[in-house]
Amino acid sequence: MDVSDAAGQKGAARRARLRQYQEQLLERMQAARTSSGARAHQLGVEIGGVRYLLDLVEAGEIVPLPPLAAVPLTQPWYLGLANVRGNLLGVVDLARYFDPEAAPTPGTRLVTFGPALGFPCALLVAKVVGLRHAADMTPLDGRLRDADGQDWTPLSLVALAREDRFLQVAR
Repeated sequence: MDVSDAAGQKGAARRARLRQYQEQLLERMQAARTSSGARAHQLGVEIGGVRYLLDLVEAGEIVPLPPLAAVPLTQPWYLGLANVRGNLLGVVDLARYFDPEAAPTPGTRLVTFGPALGFPCALLVAKVVGLRHAADMTPLDGRLRDADGQDWTPLSLVALAREDRFLQVAR
């Protein structure tokens, strides 16, 4: 066997491994999208002491809390504007949006709305819990309960962005 044959076999083996890896990745992505008709993996966040599940397609980036520019004459839950990678995003304290009497969320991160939504907004979150597998949770009165007994509330960012009250940030 000469050197060129050995190099050709190595290249063919490398291409076969790459093709196998791509097929496995595609299978995992499809499996994550199809589980009981819903997306299997969701991003778990904590806002105002409540655990929420965000669809990974709807959620964008998770970024450290940047300085906020206050916007006068807005609702108390609208915290202002943040510059995230050159894009201005409205920042919302969801805990105060749902309950005006709630204490301000001690936010440490922002979860931006996904670019596909075309809605320049971010939610202030106290904690990013990580990926959760919703298909393994038990449905319970519009919420889901995980194996550890923790309740999670599914939150659609698309539905939130369509709410009239959410769109009216001015006082």
